[in-house]
Parts: sequence; C-alpha cells; structure tokens
Amino acid sequence: MIGVRSFKPRSWSLSKHHEKQRRKTRRSIETAQVFDLTGSKFQGERSLPPIKPLNATQDDYLDALKNSSQVVVLGPAGTGKTWIAATYAADLFRQRRIRKIILTRPNVPSGRSLGYFPGTLEEKFGPWAAPVIEAIKERIGTAAFDIAIKNGDIEMVPFEVMRGRSWRDAFILLDEAQNATPAEMKTFLTRIGEECKVVINGDVSQCDLRETSGLRTVIHLIKSQMLPVPIVEFTLNDIVRSGVCEMWVRAFEEVHC
Repeated sequence: MIGVRSFKPRSWSLSKHHEKQRRKTRRSIETAQVFDLTGSKFQGERSLPPIKPLNATQDDYLDALKNSSQVVVLGPAGTGKTWIAATYAADLFRQRRIRKIILTRPNVPSGRSLGYFPGTLEEKFGPWAAPVIEAIKERIGTAAFDIAIKNGDIEMVPFEVMRGRSWRDAFILLDEAQNATPAEMKTFLTRIGEECKVVINGDVSQCDLRETSGLRTVIHLIKSQMLPVPIVEFTLNDIVRSGVCEMWVRAFEEVHC
C-alpha cells in the first residue's frame, strides 16, 4: 500500500512563521534596554561623586575655579593643588563644558632635556605630566583618555613648542610654574584665547631657576595692578597626602631646603 503524505498549505506555514516572529519581536521590545543618547558619552559609563574639599583652603580653591577664568594656586607638596585642578578639568571635559584640556609645565629636569628621551613629543613629556595624567584617567577612564589623546582633545604642550599657538574653549593647566622664566610666562599667558579656564600652579619655595621666577613676576603683577585673578595659597597645615609627606615637608622647611 502506498503511503499518503499530507501537505499543509504554504499560506498556513507562512502565517504561522509570521506569528512566531511577531511574538518574538514583541518580547524583544518589552525586555529591551533603552539607552539615552542625548547626554554625554561619559554619563552612562562613569557615575562619580563631586570633588569634596578636605579643608578650608581646598574649598576656597574650588570656589575660585568655579567663579574665575584664571586662578593662581600656591603651596607645598601634598596639598592637592595639582590633583584638584586635573580632576576639575576632567569633570568639565566629561560634561562637555570645555572642548580641550591643555597640560604644560616648564622643562627644568635634573641634567637632561626632553630631547634626550626617545619617542614622540607626548612620550617624552609624559613622565613630567604623570600626576596630572593619572588624575584625569581616574576621572574619565583609561580608554576615554587614550581616545582623547588620539583625537587631540587632551594635549601636552612643552614650552619648546608653545610659541605661535592659540587656545580656545579649553582648560589649561600650567604645573610647576615656579620654574618658568618671566619670558616663558609671558609666552604662556598670551596663548590664551576666549572661553578658557587657566590654572597656574606652583610652589615659589621650590624654584630651580638661577634667575627670577616667572611665577613671582605674575604674583607681583596681580597684586600691584590689582588684576582680577584670585591667588589661593596653601600652607603646611593644608597637606593632605599623608602624615609622612607632611613630616618631610616640615623637616626640609626647617632647614630651608
């Protein structure tokens, strides 16, 4: 006896297939994760608390950063001068309130200049900018930092290549400013364009120059001409890095080193 195979109409098979696809699509829509694409790309990736001041001087520093386009900050090591500036810059960058971060410092090493080190300009300058770089990475993440460096959104600019530059819509941090000469300081300050926030950070007691410090010149100009630039000065009592750091800073201060 020859078996008879029953065939279902093709239209029935297609309608069943469409019904299964419809149910699957509905379940996918109901369980899908919705992403907000209107905010900053950093917002969904990193939720960080605001910078919390650890003493009254740090509180004054943060107020100056919020309310002034230029700030001069002075004081010994371990007071948070550089960390606060770098972290504040990173937050502005994450919030898209600035387009770029510019990092610079005078090149006054012990015996060697940047030219002796191999690699690109960023690789040569990197060891000097390490404290700032680490603070920014901590705030925006290593991957975002690497992308920003590649795109030129975070830039390290030694004084050797600064002349002729012009900066706009940027946070500019000059670290170790006590080692800039007056001429270098003038070059730096005249690079600043519109919509910039500038921090000049240093410790005049740690100047390695044999000539007048440009930082001292800037402080004199601000005070003598009553320029609208706040000066925030930390003291030994404001050291927050560690008890060991405070002990050694005080010890060297006693012998004027």
